[in-house]
Amino acid sequence: MLALAPDAPSRNAAQVVAAPGRWVAYGLRAGHGAAGGVVFGECLGGSSGRYQACVHLGEPAYQCTCPGRESPCEHVLGLLLLWSSGGVPEAPYAPEWAEKRLTPASGPAARSSRAAGPEAAGGQGEPATGQGPGLRRDAATGAGVPSEPARAPRPVTSQPGGPRGRAGGESARHGRVAAGLAELERWLADQVRQGLASTAEHDWDGLAKRLVDAQAPGVAGVVSRLAGVRSEPGWPQRLLEEYALLDLLAVAYRRRAELPAPLARTVLSRCGFPVAREEVLAGPVVRDLWDVIGRRDEEQDRLASRRVWLRGRQTGRPALVLSFAAPGQELDASLVTGTTVDAGLAFYPGAAPLRALVATRHQPVEEPGAAAPAQGPPPGLGVDAALDEVAEALAGDPWTDSWPLVLSGVVPERAALGGLPLHPRARDPWRLIAVSGGRPLTVAAEWTPLGLRPLTTWDDDGTVVTL
Repeated sequence: MLALAPDAPSRNAAQVVAAPGRWVAYGLRAGHGAAGGVVFGECLGGSSGRYQACVHLGEPAYQCTCPGRESPCEHVLGLLLLWSSGGVPEAPYAPEWAEKRLTPASGPAARSSRAAGPEAAGGQGEPATGQGPGLRRDAATGAGVPSEPARAPRPVTSQPGGPRGRAGGESARHGRVAAGLAELERWLADQVRQGLASTAEHDWDGLAKRLVDAQAPGVAGVVSRLAGVRSEPGWPQRLLEEYALLDLLAVAYRRRAELPAPLARTVLSRCGFPVAREEVLAGPVVRDLWDVIGRRDEEQDRLASRRVWLRGRQTGRPALVLSFAAPGQELDASLVTGTTVDAGLAFYPGAAPLRALVATRHQPVEEPGAAAPAQGPPPGLGVDAALDEVAEALAGDPWTDSWPLVLSGVVPERAALGGLPLHPRARDPWRLIAVSGGRPLTVAAEWTPLGLRPLTTWDDDGTVVTL
């Protein structure tokens, strides 16, 4: 069955789709004479909810309502794998959309009717038909000939406590994500083969929606932002970089069992698998004097978010504390830029852990809202040491797109800070240049692939200045 697959991603996706839990209903309608019978099924997935797949075993010919261009697609291959393992029971009748596939193969006219299009099988999508060597069951094992009666359609739940339980639900989600990322790999290969300029904005939107359906919201979020990359200067290079990182993530997810445990957790997190707050707080806690070096508020899809960056004075460790608020609610304001807090932070697991939760707070080093921390500016790094830190973070997590730094002894310019380029939206930092007056400063900044974004600086008196 796998020999029919057009490529390796289709083979991998088919083995995921072959799980019985992926199918709402399936069955085998036995044929007569040269007809060979029809295997049919409805598979969960996609923005349309379900895909109808059927295979005529006489020629063979196959058809599926999914939007994929591969022939046969992963749903057809998955259905064949399920049938060949004896997992598809015989049915006394087939649905109307599949019953029409029972017409015996009796010459060109019959073969033409099978390849005529979606109407030939009552489907609603593009057909995927093909011909190859006839399919036969194993006479020795009797695979594919179960004696149990046809199964009725049944729902599949991925919620804990449902009929499949927690373990079954997690397995079902992994199957959906694997299928979605397999489609992403094929889509990326098509884009590179056809050329970057051929992609339209609706292509990214459609792919992002299918990834949401596949329960991979982290990947969907990256895809949805690709339209913005297209509008930036030097977009071909940037778009190709984003495609490469997406492909790396898809391959890493497929091979996550071979990865070190911290990197595997990073891959799951990047795909959108959540980590429970309780699990994070149950892990190790790092106590330090944490300098709050900056924050940024954003709003997306009517949900406000606040990113607060910290650096440990003793450990030198960076941290990011995220908070969210629905419309009309206030964001967490307990971490004030320029203050120092004595706290224990619990970090989310990963190969280059950055996001953290405040697990414990101790006697504050200073009152919140004070003009300047008693200790003055936090200890900073030279440019070379800062670049080494970013390189180490990228080696652990190649998808890192933000990292907090404190640079010491740097002179700001219109498009650079200490010789490092500024983010295009952060250029001409007149406030920072005015505080500097041409003298070296300690500056807290957010590293991004496009350049630095200054967050905070300290004047000669040690007073914090937010940028």
